Amino acid sequence: MGWTTSLRELTEALEQLVVTDGSGAVLDVDAGYALLRDWIIACREDRRRIYFVGNGASASMASHFSTDLAKNAEVPTEVFTDCSLVTATGNDLGYDQTFAYPLGQRMVEGEVLIAISSSGNSPNAVAAVEKASALSGKTVTVTAMSPDNRMRALGDLNFYLPAATYGMAESGHGAVLHHLIDLFCKR
Repeated sequence: MGWTTSLRELTEALEQLVVTDGSGAVLDVDAGYALLRDWIIACREDRRRIYFVGNGASASMASHFSTDLAKNAEVPTEVFTDCSLVTATGNDLGYDQTFAYPLGQRMVEGEVLIAISSSGNSPNAVAAVEKASALSGKTVTVTAMSPDNRMRALGDLNFYLPAATYGMAESGHGAVLHHLIDLFCKR
């Protein structure tokens, strides 16, 4: 595959971004972003946090966008990428609890979890979304690949990118999340 083909594939996936609410109803993409922006502003006003989780490249994105959101939206954020926390939790409680357990210690009602997973089926990201829901937090999923992935059915707001490979999913998720940050940047 050449560069032009790869670029076209990514562009097509981004143009087909689907945003759904917790009932599975499709929302206008800009309306989905506006709703998420409102949730973030409410957290800022109440001094509540936005949490980010993800594995591998999605963990890097979680850290990156947590920092960008804190800086640009001036909202408290947290990401669970500390290697001692991840390894101790994984060793003692199971890897599927690496995000859910610390989230359970910190999250309060009305805070927001943004869970990033290319496949949408990562057990620890799924468990985090389920824990955030149980804590009356708002849940946002950012997924790709299979349209019937587990996380896409769990979020209060779901951003699904029909990208077939990890490379396309990760590149697309970067664009999806950068657009969120840009909503808080002065232009």
